[in-house]
Amino acid sequence: METHATVKGQVVIPAALRKKYGIKPGTKLRVYEGDGRIIMEPITEEYVKRVRGSLKGSGAMRILMEERKRERESGA
Repeated sequence: METHATVKGQVVIPAALRKKYGIKPGTKLRVYEGDGRIIMEPITEEYVKRVRGSLKGSGAMRILMEERKRERESGA
C-alpha cells in the first residue's frame, strides 16, 4: 500500500488498515520514530489495555510529580 502526505503533512491511512486496526474518526495515534522509520500506532482500547501497568515500579510517578512541582515553582 502506498499513500501521500498533503501540504499540511496529513497522511491518508488506507481503508483496509483502518479497518484492521480499528481506527475510526477521532482515534488518536501515537507517532514516533524507530529504526529510521516513522511509526503510527493507534491508541485504541486494546492499546491501553496492553500498556496498562507497564511503568509500575519504574518511579515514573515520582519523576512526574517532581517535574510538576518545579514547573509550579518556576511559574511555567
